[in-house]
Amino acid sequence: MGKKLIMLFVLMLSLSTVLIGCSSDSANSNGEEGSKPYEIKWYMIGTPQKDLDKVMKEVNKYTKEKINATVDLTMIDWGDYDKKMQVIVASGEPFDISFTSSWANNYVLNARKGAFVELDKLMDKHGKDMKKAIDPAFLEGAKVGGHLYAVPTNKEVGQQSVFVFNKRIADKYNMDLSKVNSLEDLEPFLKIVKENEPDFNPIATFFPPYMPFDYIIDDKNPFAIPLNTKDHKIINPYETEEMMETLKVMHDYYKKGYIRADAATSTDPYPLEVENWFVRKEHYQPYAELIWSRSAGYDVVVRPLHDPITFNGSVTGSMQAISVTSENPEKSLEFLNLLNTDSKLRTLLDKGIEGIHYEEVEDGKIKDLPARVKNFNMPSFAIGNQFILPLYENDPADKWDAFKAFNEKSKPAPTLGFHFDPEPVRTELAAISNVTSEFAKPLLTGSVDPEEYLPKANKKFKEAGLEKVLKEMQKQYDEWRKEQE
Repeated sequence: MGKKLIMLFVLMLSLSTVLIGCSSDSANSNGEEGSKPYEIKWYMIGTPQKDLDKVMKEVNKYTKEKINATVDLTMIDWGDYDKKMQVIVASGEPFDISFTSSWANNYVLNARKGAFVELDKLMDKHGKDMKKAIDPAFLEGAKVGGHLYAVPTNKEVGQQSVFVFNKRIADKYNMDLSKVNSLEDLEPFLKIVKENEPDFNPIATFFPPYMPFDYIIDDKNPFAIPLNTKDHKIINPYETEEMMETLKVMHDYYKKGYIRADAATSTDPYPLEVENWFVRKEHYQPYAELIWSRSAGYDVVVRPLHDPITFNGSVTGSMQAISVTSENPEKSLEFLNLLNTDSKLRTLLDKGIEGIHYEEVEDGKIKDLPARVKNFNMPSFAIGNQFILPLYENDPADKWDAFKAFNEKSKPAPTLGFHFDPEPVRTELAAISNVTSEFAKPLLTGSVDPEEYLPKANKKFKEAGLEKVLKEMQKQYDEWRKEQE
C-alpha cells in the first residue's frame, strides 16, 4: 500500500471516529435522539374510556419528544383491577408501571414479596424534580421497611370522613344540615325522605359508619388502636362500647327502612350520576363537593365528621409502582417524573385534548366539553400530582393552597408508617378473615341485631386465633415504636 493511500485511510478512520463521537454526544444530550423509543407498558385502574387511543396518540408524540419513550396504557375496570393485577404479577408477565394502593393491587404486600422495584436510588437520579414536588409526608409515610416502592400521588395527605347530601332533596324540604354532626343526627332527615320520596334510598349502601379507630389491616377486621389512645394498645374494636352503640343506631335505621333490605349482599356502587340517594359517606378533600357535583350533574353538600387524619391508607391510597419485570425501570421512572412535574402531560392524560375534551376559559381555567364527559372521564386522583392541574371555571382560585393547608392541619394516626408483617400468624389471619366475611357486612350495614350478633362474632374471632394475632401485632408495633424514638 502506497504512502498516500495509507494516509488517506488513516484520515478517513479519524474522521469516522470524530463523527461517531459527535453522534454519541448528540444522543446523550438530546433525549437519546436517533435511538428507538422505549415503550412503557402501564396498567391503570378505572373504566376503559372510548377516546383513550385518541388521547394516547397525543401523549406519545409528547413523551417521545421529551424523554424518547411512548406509553401503552391499559385501563382495567374498578371491580376487576385487583384480581387481574394479582394474576399479572403472579404470572411474571413483563410490564413497567401499575397503579397500586392500600385498597387495590396491594402496595405493602407487593412491596414485601419483591414485585415492585425499590425506588430510593432511582428517585435521586431520575426523579429529583418530582421528589421536590411531592409532599414529604407521602414519601416518608409510604416507606415499607424503610424503603420506597412506589410514587405517591401528591394530593390530600389526610383522610376526612364526611356525609354527602343531595342538595335538591335538602332544599326541597328546607333541611338545616348544619345540625348534622353524627350518625344519630341524621334521623329526622332520613324520616322525611323515607316518607316523601319513594324513588330515593335515604342511605346509599354500602355505608359503613365512621368509627374513631386506626385500623391495622382494614376497617372490617378486628384489629385497631383508638385514635385517642394513651397506652398504644391494639384492641378488637368489635368488643368496644362505641361499636355496640353505633351498630345499634345502624340496626334501628335498617328496621325503619332507611337502609336497603339487601344492604348486606348488594354490590350496587351507587354512582353519583344516578340520582337515587339522599346521603352517603365519602372521604373528603378541599372543595370535593364541586368535583362531586360536576360528576353527578346536580349539587351536593357535605358535613365533616372529624378533622383530617393521616392514616397509612391515605398516604398509600394512590400510587404508581414500577414492576421488577420492567426492562427499563430508569425510563419508567423518568416518565413518572415527567408526569408529576409537567402540567401539559398531566392535563392531557387527565382532561384529554384541548378543543375536543375541554377548553380554556378566563385566567387559565378550563371547562369540560361534552366529549370529555362521554368519552374521556379519567380517575383524576389515581394518575399523579394533582397540584399541577388547571383549575375548573368554578374552582376557587385558592384551591391548591387549600389542599396544602388541609395537609398541614392533618394529624398523624397512631400507626402511621407501621406496616404489620402477617407471616408469623398467616393461618390465624386466614381463619379470622373468614369470620370477618361472615359477620362484618351484616353488622356494619345494620342488617342484623348487634346485641345478638356481636357476641357471636367475637366468640368466633377468638376461636379463630384472635389473641395470638393481637399479641404478634402488639409485639411488632412496640418494636416499631422503639425504632421511631
